Amino acid sequence: MNTGRRIAIGIVTLGWIPTLVFVGLHWTGDTHAIAQERTPIKVSRMYTGPDGQTHVEEYDVPLGPQRGATELSEPVDVTSLQFRRTSLDYDLPFHTAPRRQYVITLSGESEVEFGDGTKVRLHPGHILLAEDTTGQGHISRAIGTEDRISLFIPLAEQ
Repeated sequence: MNTGRRIAIGIVTLGWIPTLVFVGLHWTGDTHAIAQERTPIKVSRMYTGPDGQTHVEEYDVPLGPQRGATELSEPVDVTSLQFRRTSLDYDLPFHTAPRRQYVITLSGESEVEFGDGTKVRLHPGHILLAEDTTGQGHISRAIGTEDRISLFIPLAEQ
Protein backbone atom coordinates (compact mmCIF):
# COMPACT_ATOMS: atom_id res chain seq x y z
CA MET A 1 0.00 0.00 0.00
CA ASN A 2 1.48 3.35 -0.93
CA THR A 3 2.21 5.99 1.70
CA GLY A 4 -0.40 8.50 0.45
CA ARG A 5 -3.17 5.93 0.70
CA ARG A 6 -2.12 4.92 4.25
CA ILE A 7 -2.15 8.57 5.32
CA ALA A 8 -5.63 9.10 3.82
CA ILE A 9 -7.00 5.99 5.59
CA GLY A 10 -5.41 7.16 8.83
CA ILE A 11 -7.00 10.63 8.57
CA VAL A 12 -10.44 9.16 7.84
CA THR A 13 -10.10 6.71 10.74
CA LEU A 14 -8.96 9.44 13.14
CA GLY A 15 -11.83 11.66 11.99
CA TRP A 16 -14.31 9.09 13.30
CA ILE A 17 -12.74 8.84 16.75
CA PRO A 18 -14.01 12.24 18.03
CA THR A 19 -17.45 11.46 16.60
CA LEU A 20 -17.60 8.09 18.34
CA VAL A 21 -16.42 9.64 21.62
CA PHE A 22 -19.12 12.35 21.41
CA VAL A 23 -21.87 9.84 20.56
CA GLY A 24 -20.72 7.53 23.33
CA LEU A 25 -20.77 10.34 25.88
CA HIS A 26 -24.19 11.44 24.68
CA TRP A 27 -25.60 7.93 25.17
CA THR A 28 -24.14 7.60 28.65
CA GLY A 29 -25.14 11.13 29.76
CA ASP A 30 -28.27 12.25 31.58
CA THR A 31 -31.29 10.77 29.79
CA HIS A 32 -34.15 12.10 31.93
CA ALA A 33 -37.18 13.03 29.85
CA ILE A 34 -38.34 16.63 30.18
CA ALA A 35 -42.04 17.38 29.82
CA GLN A 36 -42.72 19.78 26.97
CA GLU A 37 -44.41 22.98 28.08
CA ARG A 38 -47.56 23.46 26.01
CA THR A 39 -48.06 26.71 24.13
CA PRO A 40 -51.01 28.60 25.62
CA ILE A 41 -53.89 29.72 23.43
CA LYS A 42 -53.91 33.50 23.71
CA VAL A 43 -56.78 35.89 23.02
CA SER A 44 -56.64 39.69 22.74
CA ARG A 45 -59.84 41.05 24.29
CA MET A 46 -61.07 44.53 23.26
CA TYR A 47 -63.58 46.01 25.67
CA THR A 48 -65.07 49.36 26.63
CA GLY A 49 -63.80 50.64 29.97
CA PRO A 50 -65.68 52.85 32.43
CA ASP A 51 -64.00 55.84 30.72
CA GLY A 52 -65.84 55.08 27.44
CA GLN A 53 -62.54 54.20 25.76
CA THR A 54 -61.68 50.87 24.15
CA HIS A 55 -58.93 48.95 25.95
CA VAL A 56 -57.19 45.67 25.23
CA GLU A 57 -56.01 42.86 27.47
CA GLU A 58 -54.53 39.47 26.64
CA TYR A 59 -55.56 36.26 28.34
CA ASP A 60 -54.87 32.55 28.02
CA VAL A 61 -57.83 30.32 27.20
CA PRO A 62 -58.35 27.93 30.14
CA LEU A 63 -58.01 24.34 29.00
CA GLY A 64 -59.08 21.15 30.72
CA PRO A 65 -56.70 18.33 31.59
CA GLN A 66 -54.81 16.73 28.75
CA ARG A 67 -56.50 13.59 27.41
CA GLY A 68 -54.08 11.88 25.07
CA ALA A 69 -52.87 14.52 22.66
CA THR A 70 -55.82 16.88 23.27
CA GLU A 71 -56.82 19.62 25.69
CA LEU A 72 -60.24 21.27 25.36
CA SER A 73 -61.71 24.55 26.57
CA GLU A 74 -65.25 24.86 27.80
CA PRO A 75 -67.70 25.19 24.88
CA VAL A 76 -68.49 28.73 23.70
CA ASP A 77 -72.00 29.36 22.38
CA VAL A 78 -71.89 31.12 19.01
CA THR A 79 -74.55 32.03 16.50
CA SER A 80 -72.87 31.82 13.10
CA LEU A 81 -69.64 31.99 11.15
CA GLN A 82 -68.74 34.52 8.51
CA PHE A 83 -65.70 34.54 6.21
CA ARG A 84 -64.24 37.95 5.43
CA ARG A 85 -61.68 39.23 2.95
CA THR A 86 -60.34 42.77 3.32
CA SER A 87 -58.11 44.44 0.74
CA LEU A 88 -55.12 46.68 1.33
CA ASP A 89 -57.56 49.63 1.09
CA TYR A 90 -59.14 48.61 4.43
CA ASP A 91 -58.98 51.67 6.72
CA LEU A 92 -61.87 52.37 9.09
CA PRO A 93 -61.92 55.40 11.42
CA PHE A 94 -63.08 55.00 15.02
CA HIS A 95 -65.97 52.50 15.21
CA THR A 96 -67.35 50.00 17.68
CA ALA A 97 -67.81 46.28 17.18
CA PRO A 98 -71.32 45.56 15.85
CA ARG A 99 -71.70 42.72 18.38
CA ARG A 100 -69.57 40.58 20.69
CA GLN A 101 -67.57 38.33 18.40
CA TYR A 102 -64.36 36.45 17.88
CA VAL A 103 -62.26 37.55 14.92
CA ILE A 104 -59.63 35.02 13.85
CA THR A 105 -57.06 36.00 11.24
CA LEU A 106 -56.27 33.21 8.78
CA SER A 107 -53.93 35.04 6.40
CA GLY A 108 -52.71 38.55 5.73
CA GLU A 109 -52.47 41.25 8.40
CA SER A 110 -54.23 44.26 9.82
CA GLU A 111 -53.98 46.29 12.98
CA VAL A 112 -56.34 47.76 15.51
CA GLU A 113 -55.53 51.11 17.12
CA PHE A 114 -56.98 52.49 20.34
CA GLY A 115 -57.58 56.03 21.56
CA ASP A 116 -54.36 56.05 23.58
CA GLY A 117 -52.29 55.14 20.49
CA THR A 118 -51.81 51.47 21.44
CA LYS A 119 -51.82 49.18 18.39
CA VAL A 120 -52.43 45.43 18.16
CA ARG A 121 -51.24 43.57 15.06
CA LEU A 122 -53.66 40.92 13.80
CA HIS A 123 -51.54 38.24 12.10
CA PRO A 124 -52.32 34.69 10.94
CA GLY A 125 -53.45 32.66 13.94
CA HIS A 126 -54.31 35.73 16.04
CA ILE A 127 -57.58 35.49 18.01
CA LEU A 128 -59.36 38.74 18.86
CA LEU A 129 -62.43 38.96 21.08
CA ALA A 130 -64.23 42.20 20.13
CA GLU A 131 -66.49 43.39 22.95
CA ASP A 132 -66.24 47.18 22.54
CA THR A 133 -69.85 47.61 21.40
CA THR A 134 -70.16 51.06 23.02
CA GLY A 135 -67.92 54.08 23.55
CA GLN A 136 -65.29 55.57 21.23
CA GLY A 137 -64.33 52.24 19.68
CA HIS A 138 -61.18 51.50 17.71
CA ILE A 139 -59.53 52.14 14.34
CA SER A 140 -58.96 49.20 11.95
CA ARG A 141 -56.55 49.23 9.03
CA ALA A 142 -54.80 46.87 6.64
CA ILE A 143 -51.05 46.42 6.90
CA GLY A 144 -48.74 44.14 4.97
CA THR A 145 -48.81 43.27 1.28
CA GLU A 146 -51.80 40.96 0.79
CA ASP A 147 -55.52 40.74 1.44
CA ARG A 148 -56.49 39.60 4.92
CA ILE A 149 -58.73 36.55 5.29
CA SER A 150 -60.49 36.21 8.63
CA LEU A 151 -63.38 34.51 10.39
CA PHE A 152 -66.04 36.46 12.27
CA ILE A 153 -67.78 34.33 14.90
CA PRO A 154 -70.56 36.18 16.79
CA LEU A 155 -71.17 35.06 20.37
CA ALA A 156 -74.63 33.98 21.49
CA GLU A 157 -76.36 36.42 23.84
CA GLN A 158 -76.00 35.39 27.46
